[in-house]
Amino acid sequence: MVEKSKNTTSYGARDIQVLEGLEAVRRRPGMYVGGTDIKALHHLVYEVVDNSIDEALAGVCNQIVVTINPDSSVTVCDNGRGIPVEEHPTKKVSALEVVMTILHAGGKFGGSSYKVSGGLHGVGVSAVNALSEWCEVRVKRDGKVYFQRYDRGIPGEAVKVIGKCDPDETGTTTTFRFDQDIFEGNINYRFDTLAQRFREMAFVTKQVEICLTDNRTDPARRTTFYFEGGIVSFVRYLNRNREILHDVFYVEGEEEGVGIEVAMQYTDAYAESVYAFANTINTIDGGTHITGFRSAITRVINDYARKNSLVKESESNFTGDDTREGMTAIVSVKHPDPQFESQTKVKLMNAEVQTQVQQIVGEAFAEFLEENPTAARAIIKKCLTSARARSAARKARDLVIRKSALESLTLPGKLADCSERNPEKTELYIVEGDSAGGSAKQGRDRHFQAILPLRGKILNTERARLDKILSNKEVKALISALGTSIGDNFDVSNLRYGKIIIMTDADVDGSHIRTLLLTFFFRYMPELLEHGHLFIAQPPLYLVKNKNEKRYAYTEEERERILKEFGGKSSIQRYKGLGEMNPEQLWDTTMNPENRTLLLVTVEDAAQADQTFDMLMGALVPPRKRFIQTHAKYVRNLDV
Repeated sequence: MVEKSKNTTSYGARDIQVLEGLEAVRRRPGMYVGGTDIKALHHLVYEVVDNSIDEALAGVCNQIVVTINPDSSVTVCDNGRGIPVEEHPTKKVSALEVVMTILHAGGKFGGSSYKVSGGLHGVGVSAVNALSEWCEVRVKRDGKVYFQRYDRGIPGEAVKVIGKCDPDETGTTTTFRFDQDIFEGNINYRFDTLAQRFREMAFVTKQVEICLTDNRTDPARRTTFYFEGGIVSFVRYLNRNREILHDVFYVEGEEEGVGIEVAMQYTDAYAESVYAFANTINTIDGGTHITGFRSAITRVINDYARKNSLVKESESNFTGDDTREGMTAIVSVKHPDPQFESQTKVKLMNAEVQTQVQQIVGEAFAEFLEENPTAARAIIKKCLTSARARSAARKARDLVIRKSALESLTLPGKLADCSERNPEKTELYIVEGDSAGGSAKQGRDRHFQAILPLRGKILNTERARLDKILSNKEVKALISALGTSIGDNFDVSNLRYGKIIIMTDADVDGSHIRTLLLTFFFRYMPELLEHGHLFIAQPPLYLVKNKNEKRYAYTEEERERILKEFGGKSSIQRYKGLGEMNPEQLWDTTMNPENRTLLLVTVEDAAQADQTFDMLMGALVPPRKRFIQTHAKYVRNLDV
């Protein structure tokens, strides 16, 4: 018999807590907006804008204006119908107050107000209200302007009339200031992050104008998105820096009340660029609509190739990977009752959508290939080349996997490993050249820091298939050191180092090497970015000395500030390369966890990242030239 401890904590009815109103949101923000980081901060804006997009999908709104105010509050204004303000029949307060303060309250459950909606959980705007220091809503309806203010989700006065408007003028204006007690660190909105999201929304919501203004800067930053062509325009936008193989394939249809839109085009690229949307929300983890789309494309291409004798009888069917290389596609569904994996809506779960998308896309794409034999042959040729390269890559990858890490690293870039074997405690510094590698090896903490010097610039993986990539010595050394394998066999659980840190010189060559490495990781090991394993080291640019005092400057502004503080004569040393620092300096400034600054590499917008890597590292020169000419004015003199 086991005797129970007499010190057991009591557990009775009085220990059961009931969180009233919006208190649950404030206690557990991660359940509603995905966390308290900068991604969650932007999610607040998306939730409010999603409500305006729902009005647009209902056909009653064609303009949405988003403004970041000087105090970092955000105003979202639309010309939709305006949130109802009359008394709610059961709650006995204004419907506006119900929508803003009660979870799972909204006009999207009954099916009459909104045929299609993104914000179906009914917690979006009320969660934003709960996580805001204050929130104000103005509604134009019936020739009047109604107003209510909330402090941390709690309404002040009841909804009141504060003015008149034209009887035909309707809409909702919401202004909120995120609660700094909730959101971690010194974070704020990023204009470019919001702009990318609103561009996507405008692409998948035809003929809706979305304006974004940032009044925190002088002059203010402004951008407006409006696309007559919808997702066809989106595909052309993504492919504007690529060689295309045919005109955009487009299909639109409806099955059992579910609207389905797909636009697709093959290019000369080696990567797949497929993005999925459900009720205008970017489902970054895909879902049933993506599964149905991919199945349809693979089946139709194999059927066409067999029927027209474009593949030999002895050759096996194309795999899904073969048919997706170089594909750019947008899959957008509008569902009256979407089931998402979570409140942050990253994956669509409706099982029936897979069959519906498969049927509509399959029929239309088969017809497209029959009517466009030139395009069909170009696509089949691309798939054939992909299949053969994939077979060669499989053999090359197996060869890399069969070698142990030490065997494959008897190459010019030798791994100086650490003694710690727990990946959660280890770090791998990828450094540029033997000189920096020597300093890093001597300056590191051998217990948990490993060093992998790379000789020269690795292959540009944006312009090469996997078989060619795996023949590159430096890339093979990198894959073996990480332990994850690559391609189909990639397994992040086998990662040998919890932090992978790119440490290159602060010059043009260093930037190029860093970009080449980032391209490789983005295209072939994106899970490392998704799981927060990839970092960029921040070595100092200058050493400023004055008499017996010395300080490091990591930016031009910091150097000027130090010079002012020192006063008098100071000597300045510009570090062009890591090899110019002795091991102690490198440890103190860049490798010591107590002092260093690391930049975490993340991908907030996959479509924009895809397009940027393609522009910077792809085959076409003119887009890259335009980028350099446009941004050259922002580059400071680096003394190189």
